[in-house]
Amino acid sequence: MGTKILRAVARDIRFPTSRSLDGSDAMNPDPDYSAAYVVLETDHPDGLAGHGLTFTVGRGNELCVAAVELLAPHIVGRTLEDLTHDLRGFWRSLVADTQLRWLGPEKGVVHLATAALVNAVWDLYAKLEKKPLWKLLADMSPEQLVACIDFRYIEDALTPQEATHLLRRQLPGRAKREQEMLRDGFPAYTTSAGWIGYSDEKITKLAHEAMAEGFTQLKLKVGGDPASDLRRARILREAIGPDRQLMVDANQVWGVDEAIEAMRALAEVNPWWIEEPTSPDDVLGHLRIREVQAAAAGWGDRLLPGGQLSPGRRQRGARRAADGREVWRAGVPACRRGGPLRVRPAPGDLRLHRGQRVAGEPDLRVRRPPARALRPPREG
Repeated sequence: MGTKILRAVARDIRFPTSRSLDGSDAMNPDPDYSAAYVVLETDHPDGLAGHGLTFTVGRGNELCVAAVELLAPHIVGRTLEDLTHDLRGFWRSLVADTQLRWLGPEKGVVHLATAALVNAVWDLYAKLEKKPLWKLLADMSPEQLVACIDFRYIEDALTPQEATHLLRRQLPGRAKREQEMLRDGFPAYTTSAGWIGYSDEKITKLAHEAMAEGFTQLKLKVGGDPASDLRRARILREAIGPDRQLMVDANQVWGVDEAIEAMRALAEVNPWWIEEPTSPDDVLGHLRIREVQAAAAGWGDRLLPGGQLSPGRRQRGARRAADGREVWRAGVPACRRGGPLRVRPAPGDLRLHRGQRVAGEPDLRVRRPPARALRPPREG
C-alpha cells in the first residue's frame, strides 16, 4: 500500500535576531530569521513525518506559508512511494502548477515554498530508508540520481548523459571518500564573527571562538561604508592570521563597477572569494567581476532558473562564477540556510553528498557540516 501523506501542516516560525543583529548584512541590516516550516503527516504505523523548511528574514514569511498551503494538494493524498518513483515528475508537478507558475516561475515566494515541500519529502524518504539524507543520496546509482533532475532548461549546458558520466567517473573512489568523511568530517566556513552589525570587539572575540572550534575559513559581511568594510576586514584578518581563509559577502548591494572598485580596496586582506557582489540576476556582471579581480566570485544562496542562466553559461568561465549552495534544482532537496539559528540539516547532508559523489578532489571539498549530519535521522 505504501506510506500515504495525510496532510501538510505549515507553520510561521520567527526569531527576533534583529535585536542582537545576528544575521545582519548590507542588504538586510535588521533580519528576523524565520522559517516556513512544513510537517508532512502520514499513516505510517510508527508515526513517521517529513519535516522541511524554507528560510526568510521576517516580514513576508506568512506569504511562504500561504504558498506552501496552495502547493500542498500536489502531495497530500499521494504515497511517498509514488513520489519517489518519479522525483523529476514530482518536482515538475510543483513548479509547473498551471496557475501558480504564473507567480514565479521557479523563483520568489513560490519557489521558496516548493523548497520547503521538497525538503519534507526527502526527509520522509530518508527516514523510511533509515538513512541520513547524505547517505540516501550517496547510495543512489548515477542513473537514479540523474533521474531526479529536471534538465528541461539546462540540457544545452549539461545533458543527462554527461551528468551520468561525471558521476560514474567518481565511482571508483566513492567508498574511500565516504570513509574519509565519516572519519574526518568535511571542511566548512563560518560567518559567526562576520555579521555587519557586530562591533569591532565582537568580531575579534567571535573570530577567536570560531578558531578554537576548529574553523580555518571565516566570512565577513561587507557592502556598507567602504572605510568601515576595510577596517572590519583588517580586524578579521589580524585575528585569524595570514594562513586562514577570509571570504567576503556583499549580499547583492553593489552594482558591477562598484563591486570591482570595492574589491580592489579589499584586496589588501587577500579575500579568497566574494559572494553575491551584485544582483544575482546579472550573470555576465558576475563573470566580469570574476575576470578583473583575483578573488573568485559566487552567486551564493541562489541559483538562477535554467533559462536565465543560459546566456552566461555559454560564456567562458561562467560556471566558475557559480556557487548556488542551497537552492538545488529539480527533485534534489532545496534548503535555505539557517544562519545564526543553526538550523541547517539539509545543507550539511548535501555537502557531504557533493564531496563524496561529485567533487572527488580535496581542493573542491571546502565545507564541514555539523556533526549531527552524520547521525541517523530521528524517527517521527
